[in-house]
Amino acid sequence: MRFGGFLPEDAPDPRRAQAEQVKLMPVPVMGFVAQPTLEDANMESITSQQGTSGLSQMSVSINYTLWRNPDDRSDPVNLAELDEPTRRALDEPAPRPRPAWLIEMAERRRYPMLWEAVRTTWTRDASEFSTPSRLLMDHVNHILMNWFREQLGLGNMGVDRFVSPLTEKGINREAIVTVDGVEVPALEIDTDPLVYAIGVELSSDTVLTAVVPRDELGYICLEFAQRPSAAD
Repeated sequence: MRFGGFLPEDAPDPRRAQAEQVKLMPVPVMGFVAQPTLEDANMESITSQQGTSGLSQMSVSINYTLWRNPDDRSDPVNLAELDEPTRRALDEPAPRPRPAWLIEMAERRRYPMLWEAVRTTWTRDASEFSTPSRLLMDHVNHILMNWFREQLGLGNMGVDRFVSPLTEKGINREAIVTVDGVEVPALEIDTDPLVYAIGVELSSDTVLTAVVPRDELGYICLEFAQRPSAAD
């Protein structure tokens, strides 16, 4: 039970419910290959659509904590740029005991995150909205609109809309990327000053897309593999 806006110490970890939702994905969820600079935060972003015949589309996006110096996690280079109110809120002791998972999530806020960096999208029935290029553009513009608002000069989410989204004209259709150890054709957006993006059609119903901040590209190996399940 919630009381006064505080979670009880035994409140269930919401990531467990998310993990159960991920199991509904009809195809394997993809992510970056294992690498020391990236830590899967186990906090998936999930969207789905239902039709008259059941599940018609589902996307699972993976969030990562970025370690710029993975050999020494106490190195200040690993810290995110936080405003003073956020830093103060993280440093102040909690007025009452909190769930261990909430403490962990709060601590992660000290470090940079790659939000919704790798997305796997499954679509039952192909349409103009499920093409690799369309899904790549949707992913890129979602990241820009939600995580780069200040850089784009956008204010309140409910007032200022993203009026200049990227279009398919900026896609390089001759890119190559490694997936599960094999080089495959890919779509690439390497012209935006804020992000780099790449997309791959894995099968007739499945598309992988990835969007990462351009400033962090040097820390990331842009190769992909099936994400291990929670039981692995």
